[in-house]
This record gives sequence, structure tokens and C-alpha cells, in this order.
Amino acid sequence: MRVDVRALGACNRLAKRGAERAADALAELTGTDLAVEVTGASVASGEDLATAFAGRESIGVRVGLDGGLEGEAVLAFDAAQADGLLSVLPGGTSIGHSAVTEVGNIALGGFLDGWANYLGEAIDMTPPRYFEADGAAVLPDGALAGDGVFLFESRLDATTTDLDFSIYMLPESGQFRDLVVGRAPAAAGTGGAASTPGRADDAGASGTTAIPYESLSTFASLAKRGSTNAADNIAMMTGLETTVDVSRLRFVPLADVPSEVGPEPHAGTVFELQGQPSGYLAILFSEASAAAVAESMLPTEPAEPLGDMAENALCELGNVMTSGFIDSWANVLGTSIAHSPPEFVHDIGSATVSPLVASLSRRQDYGFVIDAAIRTAEIQARCDVYALPDERELAAALEQLSET
Repeated sequence: MRVDVRALGACNRLAKRGAERAADALAELTGTDLAVEVTGASVASGEDLATAFAGRESIGVRVGLDGGLEGEAVLAFDAAQADGLLSVLPGGTSIGHSAVTEVGNIALGGFLDGWANYLGEAIDMTPPRYFEADGAAVLPDGALAGDGVFLFESRLDATTTDLDFSIYMLPESGQFRDLVVGRAPAAAGTGGAASTPGRADDAGASGTTAIPYESLSTFASLAKRGSTNAADNIAMMTGLETTVDVSRLRFVPLADVPSEVGPEPHAGTVFELQGQPSGYLAILFSEASAAAVAESMLPTEPAEPLGDMAENALCELGNVMTSGFIDSWANVLGTSIAHSPPEFVHDIGSATVSPLVASLSRRQDYGFVIDAAIRTAEIQARCDVYALPDERELAAALEQLSET
């Protein structure tokens, strides 16, 4: 069974439109403007999801879905922001759980309207259920038991107050597979096939990329393996105990990647990958983390925190980390992948990745982003790794993987 990337892109756009409707509904209810920061689809194992959500304390509501789309959807926000949320709700401070439940009911209803229109079928929601959850318990029951779970995730940020909302949707896997492999749903009110990017006539169109469904979860696991290899290389080179927080394979609009990296200053290295797949790999530290890691690698304290000595140290570190990533990918995929010499970068994060996105966007609108967070406990340092493979070359590599 093959995933049509164009159909997956259509689903991602639906999730973003749904998040925008939810933001509008919440803005009207609370009087606070909200913006959709990012929406993407992750492919991750239950173990990786558990790691990704570790340490979070959330409150919110969850609903079950039936009809045109089955599964569960969740609206969640940081438990530490509970008082702030209740303060902007009509009567919220006195209603408590009821106010949060009403917020979830309105927001998730708006989120799902777009999906129902697309499918031409009603999506029924169960009554919202309030929850207070630690870690991955925010996700529906059974989510962590899956192997290669699809998770749609949208983040909404309030523009004037300290409120951040997240919407998670986990569609039932069999039904969702039918949607992204090109099965055309009936159009609302027409009785015929909907004109969508997932139609069979589009699936064979020139330029469409199809990826074996099972290979996505395999490559998600491969992303984690590459992260672990990179962490091991850091430990061998620096003597610092190093761990991998999480690594996930996400399908996102390339245009959203710079805003996701953010406006904070970063320092690190960028590499161009050659082989199958080609693409780019960016290893980015906060300025403080970059300076701390560089100092730990140098025999004497550098004259400048991120001067020439630190730059050389971070480039050397980037080299061994990148080798840790691509060696494991090439071994499993049975391909050859090389990388360019490191390019040192010290700029705001979005400016660092924008040229990489611009280069890939000449050939594709969406990308599979492999992200990892690698940290060293001794010096409180962490780096974020963004791998942006060429979509078609990744599909070709995964096709070979599925045949072995």
C-alpha cells in the first residue's frame, strides 16, 4: 500500500484550515487573538511519542470521532496556564472544568468541520471529556501501542497573552490509509467523487510521489537510530554523557519550517547531503549551548564565546554528528550518502534554514522533516537537528527498502 504525497499534503492543509477555524472560534469566545503557528503530520512509534510528551502537564478535552472519519481528537494546553485561560473565558474562574469543556467542544467542532466537508460525510463527535494528564497520557488510549502512528498536530498561540493551545488528531489507521492512498470520497451534495488531490486520476499524474506506507514507520525508526548514533559520536568526542530526547519523522509544509525553528539566535552547522536521499542537515544550538559545548571541547577558554576557536570546534562536532546520522541511514537503505564540508552559521534560526527551504521548494511544497533533540546533561546543552531530504529521492530509497 502506497501513500500518495499529494493526498497527504491535502490532509495536512485540511488540518491547518481546521486549526484556523478553531482559532477563530476560540478568539470569538475569549476575545483573544490566536494564530496557527504550525501544523504537521508525524509518523512515530508509541515509544517515541511517550518520549516526546514526557514532562508535560496538560489539561483539556478529548472527543471520539465516528462517521466520515474515525479516531480521536484532543485539545490541550499547558496546565500552568490554567488560570490564564480561565481568566479570559466568560465566567471561567467560577465555572472551571465546565468552561474548559465548552472551549474544547467549540474548538474541536470547528477543527473537524473542514474534514467533514472534504469527505462529504458527517463526522460525529462524542461529548467532550475533560482531562488532566501527565506526559503522553494527553493522547488517546491505545496511541502508544501503535507502530508507526499518524499524529496530526497543530499549535495555536495567543498573540496578546501567554496561552498556547495544541490540537492532536489520531485517525483510525485503516480508514486513514484509504484516504492517503488515493481513495476518493463522495463530494458533499453531488453523489459523485470529490475532486481532491487523492483521486486515482491524480495519483498517476506526473510529479506525484508515492511512498510505501509501511516504509514510513520503518524510516521513522531509522531517524531515531541516526539520532542515537550522533549522540554516541558526541560522547566519544567530548566525553560528555549525551542522550537523545526524541526523533520523529514529520510531514510539514516547507514554508512553515523557518517559523517553527523560530526567531531566537542559533549557532551551529549546515550540511548539504549528496546521494540517495540528498537534501540538507542543520545542527543548531542556542547561543549559550553552542558556547558551552565549544568550551568543553577546547583545552583553554576561548577568547570569544563564539569566535574562531569555537567555530572550529563546532564544525568538527557537526562533522562527527552528521556522519552518525547518514551512516546509519545509508546502511539500512542500502544507498550511498555523502555530505559537504560544514558551513558554520550564527544567525536567527529562521534565517538559517530559509535558504535550505528555498532550494528544496523549487521541486516540492512539502517535506519530510526528521527532527531530533540531543542534550548533554553535564553542561545543560541541547541541539536541534533538522534533516530535510529530497522528497522524490527519499521515496525512491524507501521503495527499495520495501522490496528488500
